[in-house]
Amino acid sequence: QLDPLDGTKHVPTDARVAKVSSDVVHAIRVISPFASAYKSVSKRRTLPWDEGMGDDAGEIDIFVRFLIKQLIVSLQGKAQNYKNEENPDNQVKTHLFMMNNMYYLLDSLGPDGYEHINDESDENYRIKAPWFQSKMNKIFEGEKAKYLASWEVLNNHLTKVDERELNYKDKKDILSLESGRLIKSRFSGFIEDFERVYLVHRTFTVIDPKLRETLQDDIRNVFMARYKAFFDRYASIKFSKKNMENYLKYPPNKLDGLIGQLFASK
Repeated sequence: QLDPLDGTKHVPTDARVAKVSSDVVHAIRVISPFASAYKSVSKRRTLPWDEGMGDDAGEIDIFVRFLIKQLIVSLQGKAQNYKNEENPDNQVKTHLFMMNNMYYLLDSLGPDGYEHINDESDENYRIKAPWFQSKMNKIFEGEKAKYLASWEVLNNHLTKVDERELNYKDKKDILSLESGRLIKSRFSGFIEDFERVYLVHRTFTVIDPKLRETLQDDIRNVFMARYKAFFDRYASIKFSKKNMENYLKYPPNKLDGLIGQLFASK
């Protein structure tokens, strides 16, 4: 069993950092001062993560790497549990969960992480070997790309209507029924998908404020520029006789504010 919290079964409902991650960070910090004691043991006997003995025995860093590797395996197993949720939109928690944990590990143990105590404290132990930062970043970036893909569906509705299809009624101030429907369908499709995705993602948690703000900006970069251009282009056109306000319920500044509320801890 890779961790005491029911192995791969225990996962936070909101995709925040798993307790086992903080437990492993704590364990690494506890053992870090005992490098010489570890070396004396590893010289005399082979270990499951280090078969060398004597002069071929590894340093304590080998054990730390083993712990991180086992932790990642555990986290990946836990993440798969989100894919069993009934709502397909909830399944993206798989990716946010891994992002949260990789960021936490980098921040806690990476050479460039936030220094919570001071450089000399055992509580501020850092893994300076290149493999650690490289591995954490690779997993983080891969999971982030998959997570952000869940917002890409919004761009499907933000396509330009061919000017030749925009026909006006006799008064020249309102589109014909058929032309109006072309714009209505785009706005209504966007609103439906945004509310569906947002309703789910607002239940997710990112504790770290820097990561939270970065991820909010990443989401904005997926579709906000296209949405603003789309909104500005068609909001000035009277494409609905009675229900314009329903289609224009999310001006860009309101949408921006809603994104800024994502991932707040409950």
